[in-house]
Amino acid sequence: MKIRVVKTASKAKAVQAVQYQKNKRIIVRHFGSAHNEQELGDLLLTAKEWIKDFSGQLSIFPDDNPNLLLHINHCTFIGVYYNFYYRLAGWIQNELGFGDLPELLRDLVSMRIFESASKLRSLELLEQYFGIIHQRKSYYKLTPECLTIKERVENKALLFVKNSYCFNYDLLFYDVTTLYFETFTEDELRRNGFSKDNKSRQPQILVALMVTKEGFPIAYEVFSGNTFEGHTMIPVVKDFVSKNKVKEFTVVADAAMISAENIKELKKNHIHYIVGARMGNLSGEIIANIDKTLSGEDGKSIRIVTDDGDLICSYSSVRYRKDKYEMEKQIEKAKYVVQNPGKHKKLKFTKTKGEEIELNQKLIAKTQKLLGIKGYYTDLEESRASNQIIMERYHELYRIEQAFRISKSDLQTRPIFHYKEEPIKLHILICFIALIISKHIELKTGDSIKRFVAESKKITDGRLLNHLTNKEIIIKAKPTDKMVHILHKLNAPH
Repeated sequence: MKIRVVKTASKAKAVQAVQYQKNKRIIVRHFGSAHNEQELGDLLLTAKEWIKDFSGQLSIFPDDNPNLLLHINHCTFIGVYYNFYYRLAGWIQNELGFGDLPELLRDLVSMRIFESASKLRSLELLEQYFGIIHQRKSYYKLTPECLTIKERVENKALLFVKNSYCFNYDLLFYDVTTLYFETFTEDELRRNGFSKDNKSRQPQILVALMVTKEGFPIAYEVFSGNTFEGHTMIPVVKDFVSKNKVKEFTVVADAAMISAENIKELKKNHIHYIVGARMGNLSGEIIANIDKTLSGEDGKSIRIVTDDGDLICSYSSVRYRKDKYEMEKQIEKAKYVVQNPGKHKKLKFTKTKGEEIELNQKLIAKTQKLLGIKGYYTDLEESRASNQIIMERYHELYRIEQAFRISKSDLQTRPIFHYKEEPIKLHILICFIALIISKHIELKTGDSIKRFVAESKKITDGRLLNHLTNKEIIIKAKPTDKMVHILHKLNAPH
């Protein structure tokens, strides 16, 4: 096929695409008539590009620029794509081992980090922000796979953290949180219970999470909303130990996880533990011993052998001031209730005597002795882990609390709008993968995921519509200096 230029009756120059068959010329397409050299150049370029597309052949010339037809006067700006973020998020998922997960799942994860929204809204945003199109039916097909994908994701996360962060199973942090629903209807999974979000009237689910000492999430489990959190640790930890054939393992958890039954199960399964102690449950004799030994000396600690393991207690003047302030506030509230019995409600430092309410002086005296004192239970002997090491490891629980804050604030894990079990569990799976990616970015770059996304949004590819070819042209943006620094830390391609 060739380009033919002929003069018209009006002395203009017509541009045509022609081909010859059996010595006969056939006009395949007429591109218009030019009245000056500029118009002629535009029509010739349009014809050249059309022939290239029509023939389906690539140019043999490496310098043949596909944007050769770009003339600003013939282009319209139609928006931007955040292709840089999309490519980088995909690269990070590949690095983590998630490259073989369903494409739609990977895209929903990228969207969850970039801008949290409902699943169907996320499909719209994927097209709007990245030009990626998925059909709704693809999402509905994905939901039944979430249970099998969950195990794959956890295995891949575990493999990655072993290779990249030298994880060796020696220490894991465990905690739970609640996620509420925007409804007041309960079912078998969505149940009312103790809410950590102060949404006790709305049904919820309980999510257990395990993270490494760096705060990297490697496993999770979903429970019905009315499950007592102390009943979740043993099955989750036992399953993890069994599945991964772990020989030496220490779990760190807060005081809500401790019970005589849990301690018994941990010892039975040879699982070491460091858990917070509920000091108010200690006997008067033990409290008196602790008070006498520590004597308000900053940083001093004591170790006492108990049926629940070694009880380690330490005193802090900073904690003392905080505890004293909180206690005095509660006592003032209790005094007000005692003086105004009509305003009766159950408070920590009140008790009933017949029909009268009075201050619980015995509990106040007990609490005063415990001001500034924090306790921990462990089965690790002092020869293996000193008091200081036990306390330091327990204080690293903030890492799992930080993970929950990321998931709830930056990833907006809740409220949940799904009402069927499979979509609910797919939602948690998406948020879990997004949390893994977010934590990896934070650990490598030192920046929060919020700052990472904000920097990514500064890099936008311009979208132009070329009216000469009726094609969309993408003008790629250059990464900011800050993003180049981030890419270097991630060891990502520039």
